[in-house]
Order: sequence, then structure tokens, then C-alpha cells
Amino acid sequence: MNRNCLHNKIFTQRQVLCDSLGAGRSQVKGVMSKAMFSLSAGCLLLAACTGQGDEARSAASSAQAPAVAEVAQASTAVAAELPSEVQRQAMALIGEPVPDFPLIPVIVVPDIVGVQPAQREFEAAMSSAFQQVGQVPGVTVTPARCEGEQFLANSGGITRVHSDGQIYRNSRNGVFRINPDGSGYANTTAGVVRVSESGEIYISGQAEADGSSATVRIKPDGSGYYSGRHGTIRLDGQGDGYWSGVQGTIRINKDGSGYWSGAEGTVRIAADGSGYWSGEYGSLRNDGDGYGSWSKYPGKRIPMAPLPRVPPAGRFPAQEGFSLPGIPCGFIVTLQDAVLFDFDKSDIRADASSILDALAKALAGVTVQAMEVRGHTDSKGSDAYNQTLSERRAQAVVNALHARDSGQGASARGLGEREPVAPNEINGQDNPSGRQLNRRVEIFVRT
Repeated sequence: MNRNCLHNKIFTQRQVLCDSLGAGRSQVKGVMSKAMFSLSAGCLLLAACTGQGDEARSAASSAQAPAVAEVAQASTAVAAELPSEVQRQAMALIGEPVPDFPLIPVIVVPDIVGVQPAQREFEAAMSSAFQQVGQVPGVTVTPARCEGEQFLANSGGITRVHSDGQIYRNSRNGVFRINPDGSGYANTTAGVVRVSESGEIYISGQAEADGSSATVRIKPDGSGYYSGRHGTIRLDGQGDGYWSGVQGTIRINKDGSGYWSGAEGTVRIAADGSGYWSGEYGSLRNDGDGYGSWSKYPGKRIPMAPLPRVPPAGRFPAQEGFSLPGIPCGFIVTLQDAVLFDFDKSDIRADASSILDALAKALAGVTVQAMEVRGHTDSKGSDAYNQTLSERRAQAVVNALHARDSGQGASARGLGEREPVAPNEINGQDNPSGRQLNRRVEIFVRT
């Protein structure tokens, strides 16, 4: 074959591929189909199909050198395959090549988000459970950790922390029952999520990364079920699979057999290399013994290579269970000393009255088992002086709460400078911001 003929042949092959891609076809038929199908994902060929000029192709070539190499290798493979011995025998018999069977598409599992949306709602619900003291300026609220079964009820919902670590939460974010082993239940506006002790996950609602809803059931062994906008998918985790959706109906078996009814017609492939295809070329039957038949040439036994086995279906991706954000048993209310006291004083300032009013009102709506007010100082002054100052400040807050009919049974405790939350000095230099954080009063509320 001379150079011009070879050039024209390669150009024709590329044009066939471009036409097929432009029409959205998943397979390229005829003698060239299998080899060209392997190129269908090549970015460079997709660009060539758009008819861009030499300048655009030149600009893209340097960025796509790996793709160029792949195309060159694939083109060499195409040339090496044309024609095969079986095809030469078929052409000698009927005067034309036998169309290649289409490849059965792989089963594509959507991107499943698992328990993530429900987990976010759970964490938001647990966070809101400890905001019942309200949005008070100069006051922060954080969860506390304890041992034993606890109960918290307020306008933000109900939370139960059982002795075995299970958390039950009923709030505007939803209803949650989460266990330490990751199993549990969540019912939110996004849907229902269940995780069994064995790790099986069930989702009815938001299940895909793009927010789409679906019904999903996935087991730890990769088997499962999906029903959503992509259709219906079943996988047994051992190589068998089923998909009814945008590609049509696909069945894949672990023994290498498969079935597809879709854009290319109906395709059946057996594990022994035999198969059947009914499509735009008519009906072809491959007997798996090196011969077959084509409805276009009735009565003729045509040479055909046995069909390759269908790759086994995959598995659903592994999913994680729920996780507990710690086991809260109450909360700690932190008030910076500047909110309540003047420097080096233990008398509550008059302008702090509104803060204490709001705090007392919020605490009145919480079922409290125990309450302790703890005073803290920075490290300026002697240990004894700071201890006494912290005790006086803690008692002053207890008295102020009692005066507002709140904090009944609360105790006062001074810790001096023993429990700083920030360094008082850095590299031997005074750290004013750290000292400010250390001068505080903490109210530990056990619920």
C-alpha cells in the first residue's frame, strides 16, 4: 500500500470514529469497531472531530502529548488487526467483513454520599442542643462530657445520652438515634438513613453527590440495590449485575456471560464464546466454535472468532456508618471577667445585670441535675491571692443567680490560676490576650 492510500485509510478510520462519537453511539461497528472503541475517550480525537484548524490543534498538542502517544499506539494496533485471518476467510466466502458484536456496557454506579447528609444534620442538631442559654454577648457555650445516662429537654428539642453511649436527639434538624458502633437511624428533611449493626446501609432520600434522591441499600460485601434517576441497579458483589436505565437493560454474570438490550439492539453473549446479536445489520449468531451465521446470508456457515467473555460486574463502594461527636452530658457556660467584673474586683458591675438576667432565664428552661460555678484568674499576683479572688468571683455569680430565682443548688469553686486556657507568657514576654482568656467564670451545668 502506498503512502497516500495509507493516509486515506487512516483518515477514513478517524472519520468513522468522529461520526460515531458525534452521533452519541457507544460502539463503532464493522471490522474496525473494537480497536476504535478503545479510542473513544481520547480528548485529542474528540477535538479533531470538531473540525478545528491547524493552529488550535498545534496549541493542544503539547498539553496532550500522552494522548498523542496513546492514539499512535492504538492506530498501530488497528493496522495490525486488519484484517484478521478469520475476517479474510469470511470475506473470501461472502465478499465483505462480518460486523463485530457490540461491547456490552459496564454497569456504572452513581456517586453515593451515604450517611454524610444525615451525619451533618446530626452534628448540627447536637450543636443546637447546647445553645439553650441564648445568644448572650460575652458568653460562650460548649458541650460537657460526663459518664452515666443523662437527659436534656428544652425548647430546642430533646436529647438523651444513654449509659451505653447511645445518643437520641429529637429536634428541628430531625430525629436521630446513633450508637457508638456507627449503627443508628436518622430521619431528616433530606430523607431516612438506617445503618445496621452489620454495617448495611439503607437510604431513602438524598443519596447522590449532586443532591438527587434515590433508594439505596448497600451491604459491607459490596452487594446492594439502587433505584433513582439513573434507573435500577442490582449488584451481588460477586460479579453478577443488573442495570435498567439510560443504556437500556444490561445483565452481567460472573461466568462471563451477559445480555444487553439498548441502542445497538439485542446482544447475548455466553461464557463459551457463543452469542447472538439482532440490530441494524440484521441477526448474527456466533456458535463459539469458529463459525456462525448472518441473516443477510441465509444458509451460509461463516467463519467467526469466538466472542470474548464479558468482564464481571463490580461492587457498590464501601460506606461508613455514623460517628458520635463525643458523649455530652451537659454544657459549660463561659463568661469572660470583663463581662462581669472590673479589674481585680469581685463585685459584679451594675451594667452586667442584663447579661445575668438573660442567663438566669435561659437556665430556668433546662432540667439541671447539678451546677457548679468555677472562678479562674491569670497568673499575675500570688497564688494565694488569685485563689481567693477566684473564690469570691464564683460566689458572687452564684449569689446573683439565686437573686434571680435561678441556679438553686449551685456551688461555688475557685481554681485560681491553676487551669489556664491560654499561655500567660510567650517566650518570657507578657501575653495580654492570653491573660484575658484565663480571667473567666465557668458555669458547669450537668443535665
